[in-house]
Amino acid sequence: MSAMLAVENIVKVYRAHGSEVRAVDGVSFEVEAGTTFGLVGESGSGKSTIARCALRLIEPTSGGSSIDGEPIGRLRGQALRRLRASTGMVFQNPVAALNPRLTIEQSIAEPLRTHTALRGRALAARARELLDEVGLAQAHAERLPHQLSGGQCQRVGIARALATRPKLLVLDEPTSALDVSVQAQVLNLLQDLRREHSLSYLLISHDLDVVRYMSDTAGVMRKGGLVEVGPAAEVLVNPRHEYTKRLLAAMPETPGAVPLHGLRTADGEGARGGPPYAATEKSRIDPSLNENRIPS
Repeated sequence: MSAMLAVENIVKVYRAHGSEVRAVDGVSFEVEAGTTFGLVGESGSGKSTIARCALRLIEPTSGGSSIDGEPIGRLRGQALRRLRASTGMVFQNPVAALNPRLTIEQSIAEPLRTHTALRGRALAARARELLDEVGLAQAHAERLPHQLSGGQCQRVGIARALATRPKLLVLDEPTSALDVSVQAQVLNLLQDLRREHSLSYLLISHDLDVVRYMSDTAGVMRKGGLVEVGPAAEVLVNPRHEYTKRLLAAMPETPGAVPLHGLRTADGEGARGGPPYAATEKSRIDPSLNENRIPS
């Protein structure tokens, strides 16, 4: 299996007022095609910085990355733009990631205007096709971000990331700003989309349950370095590194809580089939709270 994303010894140093901070310190890993690599660690460990360096949203101090075998560090202009069209990013804050003055259809159409020749009716049709793909009604197209729930805004963010038919998505804490029932819907949607489109994911999270549920491979970051990497089922169940053991031991235990890997939609279907809210045999969420319901 080939690597969709190869990160090679990336270092990122920030300098200010005569001091320096090594946010990322010589990190290397690969995201195999069609798989999810979960990057977990406490806040400030360098997870988001490594993702931004890997896509060259910020320039690394040293090291580099390749996307589908093509080194991204030496690309410029149109060549860099073409390669970026093969990637997408889903951000942590779904509302802040959207322009408050653009309708949902306009927001989804934005990357299509930048990276494709679609215009007019063809552009609108593709934007509405993406709405359907992420489980939103066509009536959402003319709404503004403040008229949608957080979960709906995150679905719009996913639609934008999918607009140019990328091969790689970076998911930067995609559910941390959402409440638990909506988290399950969004994670199930992302799993469905990965299977349907043969996508590769770099998932960033501090939530071990999310990484365990989503990932084939997991890496654990601490103070800018990668301290452990391996199959997610091994790293997050039988860790070898002392820091990973401490992370697992620090996970809060809530009586009666069901971890994300045990959640299913109410009727056992995927994120876009049936009522899209998480439920278990002992605890069901009121269907009136369905986050896809369009307010009257």
